[in-house]
Amino acid sequence: MRIALTYNLRLSDSEEEAEFDTQETVNTLAAAIERLGHRLERFEVSGPASRTVARLEAYSPDLIFNTAEGRRGRFREAFYPALFDELGFAYTGSDAYALALTLDKQLTKLILSKHGIRTPGWQYVEKLSELTAENLHFPVIVKPNFEGSSKGITQDSVAETLEAVREKVAKALEKYPAGVLVEEYISGRDLTVPFLAAVDNDYDGVLAPVEYVIDPEAATARKYAIYDYELKTKGERAVSVRAPANIPPKMAEDVRKMAQKIFQVLDCRDLGRLDFRLSDAGVPYFLEINALPSLEPGAGIYSAAELEGLHLDGVINSIIQSAAKRYKIRDSARRQGKPARKTGPLRVGFSFNVKRVKPSATAETVEDSEAEYDSPNTLQAIREAIASWGHEVIDLEATAELPTVLSSTPLDIVFNIAEGFKGRNRESQVPAMLELLDIPYTGSDPATLSLALDKALAKKIVRQAGILTPNFQLMVTGKERLNKEFTGFPLIVKPVAEGSSKGVVTKSVCYSEAELRDVVKEIAGKYQQPALIEEYIGGREFTVGLLGERRPRVLPPMEIVFLDKAEKNPVYSFQHKLDWTDRIRYDAPAKIEPALLEKLRTAARNSFMALGCRDVARIDFRMDDKGRIYFIECNPLPGLTPGWSDLVLIAAGAGMDYRALIGEIMAPAIRRYKEREARRAQTEHPPGPPRPLNKVVQRIEEQTAQANAAAAAAAAPAPAHASGNGNAAPAESAPVRPELKS
Repeated sequence: MRIALTYNLRLSDSEEEAEFDTQETVNTLAAAIERLGHRLERFEVSGPASRTVARLEAYSPDLIFNTAEGRRGRFREAFYPALFDELGFAYTGSDAYALALTLDKQLTKLILSKHGIRTPGWQYVEKLSELTAENLHFPVIVKPNFEGSSKGITQDSVAETLEAVREKVAKALEKYPAGVLVEEYISGRDLTVPFLAAVDNDYDGVLAPVEYVIDPEAATARKYAIYDYELKTKGERAVSVRAPANIPPKMAEDVRKMAQKIFQVLDCRDLGRLDFRLSDAGVPYFLEINALPSLEPGAGIYSAAELEGLHLDGVINSIIQSAAKRYKIRDSARRQGKPARKTGPLRVGFSFNVKRVKPSATAETVEDSEAEYDSPNTLQAIREAIASWGHEVIDLEATAELPTVLSSTPLDIVFNIAEGFKGRNRESQVPAMLELLDIPYTGSDPATLSLALDKALAKKIVRQAGILTPNFQLMVTGKERLNKEFTGFPLIVKPVAEGSSKGVVTKSVCYSEAELRDVVKEIAGKYQQPALIEEYIGGREFTVGLLGERRPRVLPPMEIVFLDKAEKNPVYSFQHKLDWTDRIRYDAPAKIEPALLEKLRTAARNSFMALGCRDVARIDFRMDDKGRIYFIECNPLPGLTPGWSDLVLIAAGAGMDYRALIGEIMAPAIRRYKEREARRAQTEHPPGPPRPLNKVVQRIEEQTAQANAAAAAAAAPAPAHASGNGNAAPAESAPVRPELKS
């Protein structure tokens, strides 16, 4: 099986990251999954969610092994499962509803109290004015309502007087404004009851209770015997796990039955953990549930599982098998109400033009006929990057035989970098064939590729969108009248439909009309297309990479810095791209102030959207001496040479390695492929009449109604307790750039 391991990596000892996984835990889980024979990809999810989505779509896992806690908010644990549901991926653990519910200690207690589960008396407080602690039996413990891993729980959390509890609640609310729980303190011992749904026993996967035992020396130094934040983070050696717990067999059976009921009521899946307090009188009280429990080495779930004959690999395998059974992964069926979507490796066609003529430039001649094509080294790097995501790669060289090859080769998607052969529509030739055959592919569609290659048309479109462009005109023969828009020289002349700076050389910057007309004639003759005459913008030059579809991700701009001060009006020319070491410097990311950064980001995003780009593009800008940003051109089929092409350098400056860049470009095409398959499935098997609610949905609705009623009742003052036992209620870097496709 192809498994994605999603997690938050703990990088510091701060309380904010207390629930995250250490590198040791991640390595342990990854090694176990791989030992079980699965292909594994690690996904650290603390960055932008869009990056996680793109990488998951690129990898297309059969199953996500999820330990991600989320970073902030009352629904943080639910965020990633909700995202996985939206994307249509199978994952381990409880769904977003159960995780949101169980992170809320107050709501969990309200629901369970309606099912006869014993819990200490409590009050939920969002404002100090709401506190009515006199109705509780002291001492009480003050804890955050929406935190785990004992966050916010210390020896100082216990209050023995009304005055003390008010002080502690006020202090806690400052740190945890979402709300705190004031709960009667039960003197006794801590029990934990793990759950593995795949374990076949008399308690539906509920394992034997285990006990946290505090070292006597450490216990003596602590007034209250609680497994607090300090012990969990700094005094772990002072705490051991006793398995099974040292309690009578009948009590162990009662606790397991209570746990079995709790897991069923809260609809927990695959794994979980319940924490109980066993009072000095031998009465168990439910404290809280963790539907996303820790799987760090030494966790109680492993100790309890060993009693069932399961060691670490067995625990991980049981979680995987439970989720696989629920999603029916083996027979490719998907969750109820969702159309079938293919996961696992895809057959990825790779369309390209291979460079066989080496580009060169001398004072007399320029050889650039295949400058936009890709070298064998670049093609191999892309193949390896695609294959590293677990997909099969099928070469599709864009020759005259390609239509026949496409029609006879079974493909899921195509990763397209083919430039085509001739004409201003050449870049759209392969995508047009793919659309005819209904094969999803990476990159922009034929219309955008044709528009963007024609620099004059592209300028007209972005200008209509309110983006500045230099004044320009086209000449076919060099004899046309020069537009009055031009206020003077210098002007720059370039082919209207070429990339990789083809036709852009030092003499492209013209200082007189006669000089300009000579260059126009030369370009029109060599490239068999009109010449674009453009107002020369003499300021800084930037290029911006974008990834994504409707709302593209804008990567940090890169600045092309001209080092030769003798060049009066420098341009990013063909010669520069052949030999750049002492003439050009690439600052990726560019060293610019926030205001300019925002202007570039806005211009890039608006240009991308105006031209209808998709998946990937690189857009070039110049800035004049007044700080105005001018659109120069858009390349929706940018070069991908490792360590050399502009987009690759931009991505590296943004902290994205080559493999990740290829994955992000590929991800939207995989998403479109899955959407196409879903549409086909619905056409072939249209949905039947609505099914009646299943038992789980009915139970959730009942719980919600009960919780609402209980919350209203809890708003009234609670009766005083008779006892303290609680209440059940409330690439290579060469000196010379060897390729030109940038």
